[in-house]
Amino acid sequence: MNDILKLARIQIVLIVLFIFFKFIRPSIIEGNYSEWIKITLLSLPNFFEGIIGVLILTGLGLYLNIKVFSPDKQIGTKLVYAVALILAGIYVLTQEFKIHNLGGNNVFDKNDVIFSIVGLIIGYSIVRIIKPVVNRTI
Repeated sequence: MNDILKLARIQIVLIVLFIFFKFIRPSIIEGNYSEWIKITLLSLPNFFEGIIGVLILTGLGLYLNIKVFSPDKQIGTKLVYAVALILAGIYVLTQEFKIHNLGGNNVFDKNDVIFSIVGLIIGYSIVRIIKPVVNRTI
């Protein structure tokens, strides 16, 4: 359970950063800042969404793997990590390509797609570095 709590703490930090950048966004957009700063600020939510999506789905997948499946039917943790990445990728990228609007009214922007992909990669990297597991004792 400590590993899932570690993922949750990372998510909380990312959510605080997301709120901070959302809060300063109007003044940066209206200010005299370079275009790359404005593009970055507008695409950061996609970056955070990619990371948080992978972390949430990894935690849920690990927990459900222990709670739903008997020990002989459980899937390996690396497969849980990969499935979490794939599912987060499907959600984030189909939203960016306007296949659905579950996260709000989205407009296509190639920078958002790039930030989403980078977020997914970083989220997966965090999971692979931490290597979270859930013990059966939960």
